[in-house]
Amino acid sequence: MGGTFDPVHIGHLLAAEAAREAADLSEVWFVPTSVPVHKPQPGASGAQRRSLVEAAIADHPSFRVEAAELDRQGASYTIDTVLELRERYPDVSFYWIVGSDMRDDLPHWRRIEELARLVVFIALKRPGSGGDAGRANDEPELPAYLRDRIVRGEMPGIGISSTDIRRRCAEGRTIRYMVPERVRTEIERMGLYGSRTVD
Repeated sequence: MGGTFDPVHIGHLLAAEAAREAADLSEVWFVPTSVPVHKPQPGASGAQRRSLVEAAIADHPSFRVEAAELDRQGASYTIDTVLELRERYPDVSFYWIVGSDMRDDLPHWRRIEELARLVVFIALKRPGSGGDAGRANDEPELPAYLRDRIVRGEMPGIGISSTDIRRRCAEGRTIRYMVPERVRTEIERMGLYGSRTVD
């Protein structure tokens, strides 16, 4: 599961758990991006974001952080990450978790036909998104090479975003229950996003 995780929040964790259940995954690896290609640069450093994810998933035995993109640095393209991970772990079958909105953008991803041969995508239906998460092959608009490489899942509706959390921190408002408590205290300890102690 790739992302800036700037910061990681409850929605990310719900998505990871929903994907784990939908595809019966043995583990979910959180892959913080180094330099996002289609997003503004993160407000926290790679090391800080990795630390926040580690705090968020500390109690889940099937969640872990994979720092391949942070270690590699430069622009974070999924194909490069998947090729590296498959070389390091040749006996592992890989899935890549995306939201249903991102599923529709897959044909525009870098080297997507090659990527689709290397991973199965888990497309999670988000609140207010179209599509039926329970039906097979319900994306006739997608190219044939993608249609059979998608597993569908559904996650609970939750309206939390990293953008909103950063804004709330800057405004001195609480983010309690939007992020795991360990993440909240780490954000305050590191002084990220203009945060200050709010109870």
